[in-house]
Amino acid sequence: MKNNLHPIQKKLLDLLIKNIDEPLTIREMQDILDASSTSVVAHHLSQLEKKGYLKKNPENPRDYQVLKDAPEKQITYLNLYGLAHCGPNGSVLDGNPIERIPISTRLISFPSAEAFMVKAKGDSMEPKINESDLVIARKTNDADNGSIVVCVNDGEALIKKIKKEGRNTILISINPEYQPFLAAKNFKIEGEVRGIISNKIF
Repeated sequence: MKNNLHPIQKKLLDLLIKNIDEPLTIREMQDILDASSTSVVAHHLSQLEKKGYLKKNPENPRDYQVLKDAPEKQITYLNLYGLAHCGPNGSVLDGNPIERIPISTRLISFPSAEAFMVKAKGDSMEPKINESDLVIARKTNDADNGSIVVCVNDGEALIKKIKKEGRNTILISINPEYQPFLAAKNFKIEGEVRGIISNKIF
């Protein structure tokens, strides 16, 4: 798997995996690898990303995902689900996908195996998310306070911002015409919204 890697890249990849829970700074990586400069480390990080072993968060250089199994392909196919219907077990994800959408893995800042898409409906999340936008989400059953999530509430699939207050969860629309409301007891998160593809570009 690692035959196409420079010796420094192999060491760097092992280092990233070992410290995945507490990401190192580039300076710390430089010291451990005994590299001549931080720019050398940055170069090899970039090469690991290009070769599909690593994904970095462009907004936070210390936030990265190591793809342990194998380099990702340049194009992946994500299942696209509609929000109009839940599957037989009350989940968006156990229903039948509308279609599978080809997308560049470079547009996804996490392993594509954890990604899915939903087609937005309604105007409650405008102006951030509009009717028929394609929303990329990462599968998870939990999300931080203030996150925008794909969720199921009382059997209805929704995209909402969540606010946690003690044991309660408040579901919030971005459009001020819609009032916040308390999540039902059977509320569950399907995924955290990580990207939006505007319907205006397709």
